[in-house]
Amino acid sequence: MRVSAGLVLTRAVDRQRLSSIAHSHHPIAAPIFGVNVNRLLRRAGRQPAARILDLGCGEGAWALQALAHYPDGHADGVDVSPYALERAAGAAAARGLADRLTLHERDARTYVPDGDYDLVLCVGSTHVFGGFGETLKLAGRHVNADGILMVGEGFWQVPPTPEALAALHAKPEEFTDLAGLVDAAEQAGWTPVYAHVSDAAEWDDYEWSWVGSLTEWALDNPGHPDAADALTVAREHRDQWLRGYRDVLGFATLVLRRS
Repeated sequence: MRVSAGLVLTRAVDRQRLSSIAHSHHPIAAPIFGVNVNRLLRRAGRQPAARILDLGCGEGAWALQALAHYPDGHADGVDVSPYALERAAGAAAARGLADRLTLHERDARTYVPDGDYDLVLCVGSTHVFGGFGETLKLAGRHVNADGILMVGEGFWQVPPTPEALAALHAKPEEFTDLAGLVDAAEQAGWTPVYAHVSDAAEWDDYEWSWVGSLTEWALDNPGHPDAADALTVAREHRDQWLRGYRDVLGFATLVLRRS
């Protein structure tokens, strides 16, 4: 998921680098436990030689886990962050999967579709395409006729409060409720065949990992020129979450097939 926007920092910082540090203890860059990632991939039900594409792959956690499920498959991961891709390459090497994962440092919107992927993932990265609807349209171009599109997106668990909207720098119409999310998928020609709705424990683990990883790095590197700004980002993100969108913003990962 994206780094909080609108922060006033004391100097220009590399936000991609800060995001990579923030996800160091939670490489699944979404509020989802690993056991539920595995459940979603099992329900995708692809063949052992599946072709997989992860758009906004971050550190490659989803793509690598998919390769573990599909032992003869190959995955392409696309992301703009060199730091995240470096970690993805290291994780692939450590798991003996480097020969089955190809990483592309580029904007996911410019990745040339060939329409022949069995499984396309875009979890927590729909902002790259401008929202859920555009993700279904643009990411869907990569999915073959019998393929699966798996998209993770936020939704309003309850009507958004002013505090939540301010914390997320969002408008009420930016997200819908869960039923509206399913309706939007069906209106775009996709039918959910399974879904996982993240619970409060998954959200708390993700957010505390995000804030804690960045805070620990800053405390461990007090002489680094980005340390003070990293603490600023971590504290403001924590306040935005705890005083803003906690228990207001939900997250669902939909397993979709063409209608």
